[in-house]
Amino acid sequence: MRVTELEKRIYLGYLATKEDALSLLLEPLDELCKAADRIRMHFCGNRFDICTIVNAKSGRCSEDCKYCAQSVHYRTEIEEYPLLDADTLVSHAIRYASRGVLRYSIVTSGRALDKDEIASLCQSIRKIKESCPILVCVSAGLLQKEQYQMLLDAGAVRVHNNLETSERFFPHICTTHTVADKIAAIRAAKAAGMQICSGGIIGLSETMEDRIDLALTLRELSVSSVPVNVLNPIPGTPLECQPPLPYPEIRRTIAILRFLLPKAAIRLAGGRGLLPDKGKACFLSGANAAISGDMLTTSGISIENDMELLAECGFVPGVLECETPDAK
Repeated sequence: MRVTELEKRIYLGYLATKEDALSLLLEPLDELCKAADRIRMHFCGNRFDICTIVNAKSGRCSEDCKYCAQSVHYRTEIEEYPLLDADTLVSHAIRYASRGVLRYSIVTSGRALDKDEIASLCQSIRKIKESCPILVCVSAGLLQKEQYQMLLDAGAVRVHNNLETSERFFPHICTTHTVADKIAAIRAAKAAGMQICSGGIIGLSETMEDRIDLALTLRELSVSSVPVNVLNPIPGTPLECQPPLPYPEIRRTIAILRFLLPKAAIRLAGGRGLLPDKGKACFLSGANAAISGDMLTTSGISIENDMELLAECGFVPGVLECETPDAK
């Protein structure tokens, strides 16, 4: 199916299939990206959902994800520390909110926080909500419904839990947990009433078909915020020598994701600082959200520079509450 024909059908409510998405691999890149940008504008307007993250608990993670600097299985040069206290997390939130950031995600290393850490995090979230209007998200591992309910009651609105890649390719990246484990945690968070943010990493040596399969899984889970990380190879990890993806391939990936997830916030995340234009071409190819500031263990792009970039692209900062349609 040609780009323009598929675009028109999507406006009418059609959900693009895997075969449709695979056909887009052969279409001219500029035509594809312009169509993806029109789809973004049709369903989401010019709002741009900007967030920041804080590395709230660093290192000593039991999991063996091959891209991650925080895994205990690899020797990397990162700072290790326990869960940050409430005052520190509150100060970060206030600073980000004052600079126009809409969402603040508290990210912790490890398979899951324990009982005492959950209680401490809930206390921190309550203090953040008392101090500033920023929306609070959490990325705290593979938790149970009751734990997500506690975080929701404390004031967190969204759970982040990346699937990372397709179910087929995932065992090549991690062996200490599975995609099924992640999906179970996502469903537990949804059952507790939390919004979901889940995406993946491209450039792991997965195929474009793997990326399409990931997007279709996210659509089945009705995920509305989809972070797209571009691998930033970390010295000391098994992927430290992984070659970078060509920028046209990154743009094509973003555009295809927009065709599959027309109403989602497609969020450029880690690795954006490696791109020559800091992601501008991707923001004109269907992406409409980003993580600004530093990442977990790598530097990012300043909030001020991002605000200038968004204005150049015609975006206005705003919270996106679009819901990705369920698969039919």
